[in-house]
Amino acid sequence: MEFLTSSAGNILSALPPFLLVLTIVVFFHELGHYLVGRWCGIKAEVFSIGFGPELFGRTDRHGTHWKVSLIPLGGYVKFLGDENAASLPSGSGAPGLTEAERAQSFPNAALWRRAATVVAGPLANFILAIAIFAVTFGINGRVISDPVVAQVQPASAAEAAGILPGDRFVAIDGVGVEVFDDVQRYVSVRPEVPITVTMDRGGQMVELTLTPVRTEISDTFGNKMEVGRIGVVTNNDAGNFRVREYGPLEAVGEGAAQSWYIVTRTFGYIGNIITGREKPDQLGGPIRVAKYSKDMSTLGIAALIQLAAVLSVSIGLLNLMPVPMLDGGHLVFYAIEAVRGRPPGEAAQEWAYRFGLTIVLALMIFATWNDVTMLIG
Repeated sequence: MEFLTSSAGNILSALPPFLLVLTIVVFFHELGHYLVGRWCGIKAEVFSIGFGPELFGRTDRHGTHWKVSLIPLGGYVKFLGDENAASLPSGSGAPGLTEAERAQSFPNAALWRRAATVVAGPLANFILAIAIFAVTFGINGRVISDPVVAQVQPASAAEAAGILPGDRFVAIDGVGVEVFDDVQRYVSVRPEVPITVTMDRGGQMVELTLTPVRTEISDTFGNKMEVGRIGVVTNNDAGNFRVREYGPLEAVGEGAAQSWYIVTRTFGYIGNIITGREKPDQLGGPIRVAKYSKDMSTLGIAALIQLAAVLSVSIGLLNLMPVPMLDGGHLVFYAIEAVRGRPPGEAAQEWAYRFGLTIVLALMIFATWNDVTMLIG
C-alpha cells in the first residue's frame, strides 16, 4: 500500500511538467499541419489540443474551431472532408459537400497538397527542436575539449587495443573527430560493435580496432541505461576545456546537428534491437516521459524546454513511421496513389488502418509495460 501511495504521489507531481512539455510538442506538430493545409487551400474545421469532451474553445473568422479537450494526451487537426481526427477520408470525393466546400476539402486536394500538409506535422517537430537547441547554444554556448586522451582505464577496450595517454582521436570509422564529445557520442550508441579509430600519436597516424563494452550507467536521477564505453578519459590539461560561442547561423547549424544526433541515436538503437545487440526495455511511453519531465523540472525551465526538444524529435520520427494511422502511413498511401494514378480502394485502406491501429496499440502497451517495470525496479 505504501508503494502504491508513493507511486500515485509521484505521478501526480509529474503531471504539470509533463503536460507542459507534451502540449508544446503537440501544439507545434498540429500547427505544422494547420499552417501548410491553409497555405494549400484546405479548410481546417477543428484544431484540438487533447481528445474527448471540449473544455473550452472558440471559432475564428476562417471557420476553424480551436479547442482544448479533456484528455491532454495528444491533439489533432480535422480538415474539411475528413471522417475523423485520424484524417480518414469520408468516402470517395467527400460527398455531401457543396462545390465550393469540395474545392477546400482534404480528399479533393491535389496529391502534392495532401502530402505537404501531412509531412508538415513531423517537419514542424524538427524545426521546433532545432530552434530550441539553437537558442540554447546561442545563449549559453557549448563546453568543448580537444579529443586528447589523458587516461586509459585498466582492463578496458582502449587498453586492449593499445591506446595510450596523449593520443589524439583523428577519426572513428572514417568519420572526422573534432572534439572529445564526438568520441563519446559515436561510441555510446555502438556497444559490442567493432570500430576503427585513427589516432595521432606524436605526429604519427596509428589505426586501431576495438569494441565498445556494454556498460550500465545511471544519470543524476537514477535513470538507468546501457551505453558503449571504451575506457578513455580526458581532463583540462589534456583536453583544454573551453566554451565555444555561436553566432545566430552557427547556433542554427549546431541545433540541426544536435537534432540529427538524436535521429541517428534513435535509429542506431532500433537497429541494435533488431540485430539483438540491445534490449527493448528503453522504449518508453507517457509514464517514462512524465518521470523525465519531473526530473528535468527540478533543474529549471530551461532543462524542461530542452526535454521538449528531444521529445519533439522523437514524436516527429514516430509519426513518420510507415504505419497507417500515423503521418508516415498516409505518405505511403500517397506514394501508392502517385504510382497507380489512383488511391488504394476503400476496403484496402480500412484494413490497413485496422492493422496500423493494432501496431500502435501494441507499441503503447509494450512501452507502458516497460514504464511500469522501470517504476517497480
